Amino acid sequence: MSDDDDFMQDSGDEDYDFEYEGSDDDDSGDIGIENKYYNAKQIKADNPEEAIDEFLGVPALEQDKGDWGFKGLKQAIKLEFKLGRYDDAIEHYRELLTYVKSAVTRNYSEKSINNMLDFIEKGSDDEKAYHCMEEFYRLTLKTFQNTNNERLWLKTNIKLARLWLERREFTQLTKKLRELHRACQREDGTDDPSKGTYSLEVYALEIQMYAETKNNKRLKALYERALRVRSAVPHPKIMGIIRECGGKMHMSEENWEQAQSDFFESFRNYDEAGSMQRIQVLKYLVLTTMLMKSDINPFDSQETKPYKNDPRISAMTDLVDAYQRDDIHTYEDILRKNQDVLADPFIAENIDEVSRNMRTKAVIKLIAPYTRFTLSFISRQIKISVSEVQEILGFLIMDKKLNAKIDQENGTVLVESASDSERLQAVREWSSSLKVLWRSALNDGEGFRVDESSLSQMGPMHSSFQAAAAAGFGDETHSVGKGRGWRGRAGFHGRVAA
Repeated sequence: MSDDDDFMQDSGDEDYDFEYEGSDDDDSGDIGIENKYYNAKQIKADNPEEAIDEFLGVPALEQDKGDWGFKGLKQAIKLEFKLGRYDDAIEHYRELLTYVKSAVTRNYSEKSINNMLDFIEKGSDDEKAYHCMEEFYRLTLKTFQNTNNERLWLKTNIKLARLWLERREFTQLTKKLRELHRACQREDGTDDPSKGTYSLEVYALEIQMYAETKNNKRLKALYERALRVRSAVPHPKIMGIIRECGGKMHMSEENWEQAQSDFFESFRNYDEAGSMQRIQVLKYLVLTTMLMKSDINPFDSQETKPYKNDPRISAMTDLVDAYQRDDIHTYEDILRKNQDVLADPFIAENIDEVSRNMRTKAVIKLIAPYTRFTLSFISRQIKISVSEVQEILGFLIMDKKLNAKIDQENGTVLVESASDSERLQAVREWSSSLKVLWRSALNDGEGFRVDESSLSQMGPMHSSFQAAAAAGFGDETHSVGKGRGWRGRAGFHGRVAA
């Protein structure tokens, strides 16, 4: 071995020994803290009270506040909240927030605080837990405000507003939204372009609130204002929310085409965001297509085609297929077997219009060959109530799509054919013209006048005119359909449905 090798070997050993001794001193403390933390995690399922004490002992082992102490406090707080020790949880959460200033990184602390608040929200089932959660939010907002962390202050306030929206606490939500709008505006009251993303989130929350409270006037104004924001690059989920509410607003105004456009944009944004709400909005898109009475399949587009055979929306796709084929029985059968479709209040509210359209088309198709039928006959054939049959027929008569009379007492309907009316009108005009001709030929100008005795001598010809008059040609009260011997359309005996 050369001297150089000996030198390198010796120096290597010395360097190794030096580094080993130094790292041993540092790691021994970390290993002890780490062991205590993981031991506490192992016993928290079986002995949560003892685990809390172990977790709370972790911060004391650190000379300076650091990651392990932060982790230990997080675990202790979650267990205390789960066990109903709300006062202890609040006290230790207050201590946890002191780590946010310098002990842990900004991104890590923000993520941890958000996760903590999510955990508390999910467990806030009773009044005490809810008050504990409110205190968590108050302490969080105070901490971020004191540290001049406006970004986290805004995000936490938006999170709290979203919680109040879910709980339908609209009074508190309205106050919070006003505060958030002011925070996203300049001194002159205009939107601050540098906070455009937060401003859109606030708009989305307020739009949802007005959608829930059916305040379409305010909803429409905010919706149009939100679409004019150009200074933001919002998360696609936010635009999905705004477009979804816009679609519902247009639906309430029966503006089907605009609703379809908004639902499609909403679906596209939710799909981009990976949000499960895309499935529900796709159902709304299908519903709108049926309300538009469109023959275009909503699953023909590139964006929606992958979901055509998705089992979560198979009922809606089957409904569209039955609707476009005018198959009332299949349509009703699908609705009867898929009651979960009606679990969504929005679908339940609007599907009635689609069903009414389907039943109306079925009634028109069914009665086409008949000139008289009973309400019970239609009821049996389409499998809807007699009262609904009567309602549909009444609508068709009022809308002048059916020329008929309903006999409510006997439950029958008499159809007055348009062709009958035209034939009778022609007979009336012919009779009138013939009378004028008769007078001109016999009584006027160079013609000759005859007396009644002369008329009697005309025999059959005069009798024909008397018969025409007696038959009621030109009589406005002539009606179609009396008993089974009445004359139906265009002079033939019509079909009768009982």
